[in-house]
Amino acid sequence: MLAKLMSFLLLGIVRFLTGSQARWYGCPPKAEQRIYFANHQSHADMVLIWAALPEELRSITRPIAAKDYWTKTPFRQWITTAVFNAVYVDRQATPARAPAPVGAPDATATAATEADTAMAGGPDPSPEAPPRTPSPEELRAALPGSDPLAPLVRALESGDSIVIFPEGTRGHGDEPQPFKSGLFKLAQMFPQVVLVPAWINNVQRVMPKGEVVPVPILCSVTFGAPVQLEAGEERRPFLDRARRAVIALREV
Repeated sequence: MLAKLMSFLLLGIVRFLTGSQARWYGCPPKAEQRIYFANHQSHADMVLIWAALPEELRSITRPIAAKDYWTKTPFRQWITTAVFNAVYVDRQATPARAPAPVGAPDATATAATEADTAMAGGPDPSPEAPPRTPSPEELRAALPGSDPLAPLVRALESGDSIVIFPEGTRGHGDEPQPFKSGLFKLAQMFPQVVLVPAWINNVQRVMPKGEVVPVPILCSVTFGAPVQLEAGEERRPFLDRARRAVIALREV
């Protein structure tokens, strides 16, 4: 009950300070499982997207929260847990190395075997069959529990939508920094989840870095047309394309 009252109070405060306008430019506000990915310039980004979503989406969408910041005080931890139902991400954790494709031969062992065959005067080694691409289920099963993506994977496996910031840290320029690999990995693991880009406008002026008193400034969140990982698309081309989809919403 207390969490629900705080939710209404916080929603009113955020909308009073920012207007919290949601602009659905490329897709409707639909109750389907989604990964919303947006530019990141303030700790308030999470709050603004939460406030911009309609109630039916807000109740099934979990924003990502930096564990070191949002658990620093008991109140922050309570509000992110009880009100936002956030997923904590440990920014200090080291990303796990991507698992080798299922069926891929060990490169060192293969090279040694081929060298031995050639030295013995045997036939040229036959070319190896291309490794099988692991399934989404296999990729999820291979992810260590210590990987920073593990909490996001658990949230998506439970059917929740999530809000992520692929830059990984707050930017300070007009354009987002290059996206890190998390969005690509999640797209591989959950091909059925809809990927929706979003542009957050002006929130960094509401709560400038180092300030504790927010300033009323009209803000908006523009949601664009979904993108998807194409068959055989490599990591960097996909991430660059996703970043461009976010930047394009700035001019809408």
